[in-house]
Amino acid sequence: MKIKFLLTALLLLTISFSYADAIVIKHFIVKSNPFAKDEVAILAAEDTTNEINEKVSGNFVFTVNGFEDTLKFDKGTAFYHHKIMRSSFIYVKHHNDTGTYGTLYYLYKHADDITPVHISWVWLLAIPAALIIIGYLFKRFIIIAIILFVIFLYFNHSNGLSMPTFFESVLTGLKNLF
Repeated sequence: MKIKFLLTALLLLTISFSYADAIVIKHFIVKSNPFAKDEVAILAAEDTTNEINEKVSGNFVFTVNGFEDTLKFDKGTAFYHHKIMRSSFIYVKHHNDTGTYGTLYYLYKHADDITPVHISWVWLLAIPAALIIIGYLFKRFIIIAIILFVIFLYFNHSNGLSMPTFFESVLTGLKNLF
């Protein structure tokens, strides 16, 4: 009887250790690829402190500017092997069991390097809202506010930020807020 109990306890103990936690990517960072010119790397982060989660290894599906791509992570780093020809927006999104996570970056390309700048969804809402409020409060500045708004829209559109991506970025940020 004791041997059966001991074997059952040992079996349950080994089964409990055989299940590993699933790796979930909730936060990620876009950086310039140090090994290739005009490319970026995506780093899986622990949390909003931007520390690299080195436990992440394997293939994960990401959507980059609407195109689905499987990225191979090794110790928290994956390389996006598509050349960046000019400064533009890049919207990186990952969907897993816990939800959808997306971030918007502006990739500023200068002579021989790319500098990614994280664009918060708050700024995407604040700039047009501020222009509308200024135009509403100061009737004299309504023309200037409209011109600035058109420049804002033109800059976004000419650098690859479409309206669906704009709204998707804002909605993803609002969903992750709650």
